[in-house]
Amino acid sequence: MAFKTIFALVSLALVASAVPSKKAVCSNGRTASNAVCCKWFDVLDDIQENLFDGGECGEEVHESLRLTFHDAIGFSKTNPHAGGGADGSIMAFSDIETNFHANLGTDDIVDVQRPFAIKHGVSFGDFIQFAGAVGVSNCAGGPRLQFLAGRSNHTFPAQDLTVPEPTDSVTKILQRMGDAGLSPNEVVALLASHSVAAQDHVDPSIHGSPFDSTPSSFDPQVYAEVLLKGVAFPGNGSQVGEVLSPLPGELRLQSDAAIARDPRTACEWQSFVNNHAAMVAKFEAAMAKMSILGHNAHDLVDCSEVIPVPSKAKSNTAVLPAGKTLTDIEASCRTARFPKIPTTPGPETSIAPVPPS
Repeated sequence: MAFKTIFALVSLALVASAVPSKKAVCSNGRTASNAVCCKWFDVLDDIQENLFDGGECGEEVHESLRLTFHDAIGFSKTNPHAGGGADGSIMAFSDIETNFHANLGTDDIVDVQRPFAIKHGVSFGDFIQFAGAVGVSNCAGGPRLQFLAGRSNHTFPAQDLTVPEPTDSVTKILQRMGDAGLSPNEVVALLASHSVAAQDHVDPSIHGSPFDSTPSSFDPQVYAEVLLKGVAFPGNGSQVGEVLSPLPGELRLQSDAAIARDPRTACEWQSFVNNHAAMVAKFEAAMAKMSILGHNAHDLVDCSEVIPVPSKAKSNTAVLPAGKTLTDIEASCRTARFPKIPTTPGPETSIAPVPPS
């Protein structure tokens, strides 16, 4: 009799476990695996329309993606006073952190984003990571980033000098990133963000000068173009943190050029030139790690389902800009040849600066 009872209980348990969990019903008929995620659909609707200009991959996307890093990297495995990681402190203490030299220019996007976070009653740390994930999903070929919700607004200001500078040596950058828990290969993967990035403060004379020729497409182009021989400066001559660029209108960061050529990172850098899928997958993994620095993933709720699915990439490989050949590539990986990639036909490529929004 006891065995029959046990068997019956086990059978009921199996039946119960086979019944799918009930999904939460959210606004506009959408559903979420956790009711906590419902409010993020409302945030999504709001920022796509009113922050990202109807879902464009524009300047606000560039700045929002940059902010995810500048907030999260305020963290150290060895110094508990360095910062709380991806905790929103750059927004909570913007009067302090946005004045750090490495954070110059972040005050604009912080001021734009803050009212959205307050309006929807979400923490600054959550909002910064959510906005970055939503924004980059608007870029062709972009990643679909993980988003975990539940960060607290209880935090403290990060210390200065936790954000690497373009003038830092590769050794210094890798040490700082390693102290936050990120490997050299993860640093290279995170720099895929520069495929949709632009600058305003390295050379203010060329507002919005992009780092590669396809600033609205999340593609491997930046990994190829950074390895091209530099021939000129796009603005008013050499600026601190800038090195010679291969194309008119394009700005090259000193740190990008150095990481692309350093023996510790050159092969990983080159590996993305003709492999968009690997670039995206490794970027997603590195961002998943960076976006929860200072937190335990088990304390957060996975709301990744709210993040839109990006449109497909137009190509899996970078191309040589018109007017360039493989002889212009400064290949630096000692264990693998630089891949053969096609050349864009037509006159020499020239890039117009990104217009102000």
